[in-house]
Amino acid sequence: MSYAIIGFGKIGRALARAFARSGIEVSVATTRDPESFASDAASIGPTIVPRTLADAVMADTIFLAVRFESYPEVARALPTWEGKTIVDVTNAYGVPPEALGGMPSSKAVAQAFPGGRLVKGFNHLPAAVLEKDPAVNGGKRVVFLASDDNGAAAEVGALAEKLGFSPITLGGLSEGGLLVQARGNSWGQLIFKDLVTFGR
Repeated sequence: MSYAIIGFGKIGRALARAFARSGIEVSVATTRDPESFASDAASIGPTIVPRTLADAVMADTIFLAVRFESYPEVARALPTWEGKTIVDVTNAYGVPPEALGGMPSSKAVAQAFPGGRLVKGFNHLPAAVLEKDPAVNGGKRVVFLASDDNGAAAEVGALAEKLGFSPITLGGLSEGGLLVQARGNSWGQLIFKDLVTFGR
């Protein structure tokens, strides 16, 4: 299984640190030349590999950690996303629901990645929290996941556990997934909830 993070701002770097802590190799990419952020990637760890966007999207599981308005540009990188899992880490705060056809933001993102299996996740924590070691006082920091594909949610949940987190699945994108999606100028109820589980 191969992994990539698209976007190398605060959230992308926080995710990269989680991969580095666990010794799992992950490609990182932006729309810029990889040389422009190679030193930043190297400072996180040797398993963080700068790549072009075209190379990074060859990964099996892709974390979409760009600004929400940039997801269509990433989606155009491939004609089909068949066989790939997209982890939507974006937040559509401030985007009017009517601009998304009334759909939850992750549904709009899913439509842009034809053939891909979309999981909403890792987006409810600020970068400063997400980048910290998820082992907290003998427990594990929670990440919420939502998907219309149970198999994809299970795969991302297993990865979250390898990264040291405690995954909690909320159900479909239009049901429990609304708890971790912004709509207009309102945040989902679970966004910013920094929870820890014990005894799992």
